[in-house]
Amino acid sequence: MKKVGITGGIGCGKSTVVKEFAKLDVPCFVADTVAAGYYYDAGFLLQIRDLFGDTVFHLDGSVDKHRIADIVFADRDMLLRLNALIHPRVMNDFECFCTQHIDKPYVLFESAILYDYGFDHLMDAIICVYLDFEERLRRLLKRDGGSIEALKARMANQLPAEEVLCRADYVILNYEGNPRQRQVGYFDYILRNEKLET
Repeated sequence: MKKVGITGGIGCGKSTVVKEFAKLDVPCFVADTVAAGYYYDAGFLLQIRDLFGDTVFHLDGSVDKHRIADIVFADRDMLLRLNALIHPRVMNDFECFCTQHIDKPYVLFESAILYDYGFDHLMDAIICVYLDFEERLRRLLKRDGGSIEALKARMANQLPAEEVLCRADYVILNYEGNPRQRQVGYFDYILRNEKLET
């Protein structure tokens, strides 16, 4: 079974592309979704309180994720420390996920920070979902609102999209009018039928 990473900068449309792969019966592990579940785990919440203090908790004891985002996107050291809590858990869960789908030709591991934290070395191939900076910014403003400055700060915490594109094995150009479904189908065929170079 091949482990295939799929990545791209915020706003490039990774989630839409992953859904297309899922329609083809490809098991898809979405790292952010899995990590979001940790915030309901008592042990993880204790680690979050140790790292950030009480200011990131609501009165009902739940985590204020927006407050955490404000902190980590303004302080790279805190971002690294948060990721040190999350990433080992994510990779452990991914390994368990793989064992549940051992009969499949390949599984997808979706993460925006695949290269940033060395997850690429654990994959047999990487797919980049690409959009240029301005188009991503336009879509994010439409989707999330907020200020251009805040969005640019979030984008600056990731590798430049062009660097990711150059390092990936395969690229999906996710522009409007581009045949996304056809691109996904093409790469699905390759991943099911061709032996990947090591």
